[in-house]
Amino acid sequence: MARARGSLQPGFDLDKPLYTISVASEILETHPRTLMLYEDVGLIEPFRTTTNRRRYSQRDIRKLQVIQHLTREKGVNLAGVRHILSLFEAMKKRGLEPPPDLREVFDRYSEII
Repeated sequence: MARARGSLQPGFDLDKPLYTISVASEILETHPRTLMLYEDVGLIEPFRTTTNRRRYSQRDIRKLQVIQHLTREKGVNLAGVRHILSLFEAMKKRGLEPPPDLREVFDRYSEII
């Protein structure tokens, strides 16, 4: 389990499905349809209840914040986001450093992968 810089209590479960799509969209200040779009293109996969309702975990929310940063602040399209996140995962495995302009977002994503 990944742990954010001192912000989580020991035993806090990043993967516990807590938030409905409406609550997640409020937290992220976005439309629920945007979250559905991210799911449709394979960027996020929320937990589904037995009644097929989406539930987002704290890890999902943090990943969505990274996605939002890349799209809103860096101007990356969703296909680009998918590739960047994949590259971040490979870089973390190999202990490689990101480009300086992506350092902050890499660090945020590294906390949850």
